[in-house]
Amino acid sequence: MILAETVNKQFDDLQAVRNLSLTVRKGSIYGLLGSNGAGKSTFLKIVAGVYKPDNGEVTINGMPVYESPDTKQTVLFISDYPYFFNLASLNDMAKFYSGVYERWNEKRYNQLAKHFRMNPKKRLNRLSKGMQRQAAFILTLSAMPDVMILDEPFDGLDPVIRQQMKNLIMQDVADRGLTLIVSSHNLREMEDFCDYVGILHEGSLLFERDIDELRSDVHKLQLAFKSVPDKDQFVKDLDVIHYEVKGSMMFLIVRGEKDDILSKVKKFQPAVVDLLPLTLEEIFIYELGGAGYEINNIIVE
Repeated sequence: MILAETVNKQFDDLQAVRNLSLTVRKGSIYGLLGSNGAGKSTFLKIVAGVYKPDNGEVTINGMPVYESPDTKQTVLFISDYPYFFNLASLNDMAKFYSGVYERWNEKRYNQLAKHFRMNPKKRLNRLSKGMQRQAAFILTLSAMPDVMILDEPFDGLDPVIRQQMKNLIMQDVADRGLTLIVSSHNLREMEDFCDYVGILHEGSLLFERDIDELRSDVHKLQLAFKSVPDKDQFVKDLDVIHYEVKGSMMFLIVRGEKDDILSKVKKFQPAVVDLLPLTLEEIFIYELGGAGYEINNIIVE
């Protein structure tokens, strides 16, 4: 289990992480979302033990991470730019990993390198971004970690390789109780991959929910009226995230239980009531909009 308690990190005058607390359950996949500069990469590096928090604490299975060799034996981090030694091949890096990580699985390494058709003797710095990303996954999965921390992990992978990597990860989650915390801008991918998501904004956790609860607790409605009711009267008993009127049509994003929302809406006698599917991307946009990070039309000359 990953536990972060009131974590802060500042660089000069930039407060990158601000009083951030969250819990990632063992054997789950937690998606960390947020705008550019929200503090996602900084926080992941704190969880991985790369950065030391200014205050607050991060523990994994009850043990500290920073400068803790025993904890880092079972925690591996794939950054958005995987690092390899200069001029090293995949075999060179595998030899290094096998000497550092006690759980290194040589059989799994050979199987994965063969499956993904990697030339283990070729210098990694001569490979494409996608191939380097594959190499990082092969090494990490072969080290048999308890916790994987991934920053934009599938960037650069083609759709087939991406799905294969996800399948391997989910197999380890199911079979070994692997725990993941992953950051990505691909919200559609996170929607299918994660058990929980948290939205980070200006270094703080804005929103955190179970994916299944999110799907059942946030709704998009499209309503048509002969005469659009007064906004204040209409929304006073609803937890509205987004409200928009175009002519006789009303568009809403509302939190709550579906039947309760529909019963309150129907009191205003709409001519049409459509309950529409809501994507994680839409929830992300509207939640950040409520925090002052809304989409505005841009006009350039």
